[in-house]
Amino acid sequence: MGLASFRAASDSERYFEIAKNLDIFATLFKEVNTYYVDEITPGKLVKTGIDGMLKSLDPYTNYIPEDDIEDFRTMTTGQYGGIGAVVVKRNGKTVVQSAYEGYPAQKAGLLPGDEILTINNINVDKKTNADISKLLKGQANSVAKLIVTRYGQDKPVQIDITRDKIQVNNVPYYGMLTSDIGYFQLGGFTVDAGREVRNAVAKLKEQGARKLVFDIRDNPGGLLNEAVNISNLFVDKGLDVVSTKGKVTEWNKTYKALDVPLDTQIPIAIITSNRSASASEIVSGVLQDYDRAVLVGERTFGKGLVQATRPLSYNSQLKVTTAKYYIPSGRCIQEIDYSHRGDDGALTKFPDSLRTAFKTQAGRVVY
Repeated sequence: MGLASFRAASDSERYFEIAKNLDIFATLFKEVNTYYVDEITPGKLVKTGIDGMLKSLDPYTNYIPEDDIEDFRTMTTGQYGGIGAVVVKRNGKTVVQSAYEGYPAQKAGLLPGDEILTINNINVDKKTNADISKLLKGQANSVAKLIVTRYGQDKPVQIDITRDKIQVNNVPYYGMLTSDIGYFQLGGFTVDAGREVRNAVAKLKEQGARKLVFDIRDNPGGLLNEAVNISNLFVDKGLDVVSTKGKVTEWNKTYKALDVPLDTQIPIAIITSNRSASASEIVSGVLQDYDRAVLVGERTFGKGLVQATRPLSYNSQLKVTTAKYYIPSGRCIQEIDYSHRGDDGALTKFPDSLRTAFKTQAGRVVY
């Protein structure tokens, strides 16, 4: 009874503290809006405050305003409305690096090496990559009017491109390295990543692959359920894949391999880099823990945090860190301790001396 009363009192104090500070913020904002010497943009100023607050937690807890929802959907689904081309800044110029085969840019005649001068009459000379990406994206069937210069032509030309739905492949390439070694690259974990990997591996085996090189370098991660699906391809049905543990205990969950695997015997070498993160680390860690693969390359990024999205008013969303994930050996991959900062706000990494040795299913020591 005493414990319950203490918790009730603690919750009451916490809610009062929240209400008090929200009231202070609203009052402060009204005063700034009324008396600040120059005109302010309310939405921009509030977003700056929200971003600063969330940044003090970790880099992955973010406010997503309505204007940025389309970019967020691209990250999770791999689909967006656009022209289907990779455009980069190179030596101050906006250059087409490649045009996806069969997509609008290629069909309209845009070529690698073309320099884009304007997009819908907007000069892109001083625009960033992010700015240019937003200008090129848009609703399907809308038109992007590009003025480009092309090698060998004296005058700029206009190319009108009708945007379409663009689907970015999670497996951009697979092929045979030798007569019996297959190779595939996994670039992301958006919707259907598991199906794409299954198809790639099946086709490699049809071509004679008896060993696999699984390239996961620079893969930043993505959907947790796709990491589970990909792991399930190579480990027995019923095995634990990953567990999530957070403050909301009702959300804690252990994800298991629910389907019949594709191949539990084929030897696998996974190539990693220091930018392989999150879902990439789940897959590589799971296959290492069950001795289904050896890892080759650099130490991975160290992101063992799980995010969920929560709906907010006015079609905005909050992407919030809700849990840490643990792979079958019991390891949590998270490297940076965001909950404990130095007096100067500096972050610390968990030192190697405090890392616990874990063992794989066959007894290999891993960290």
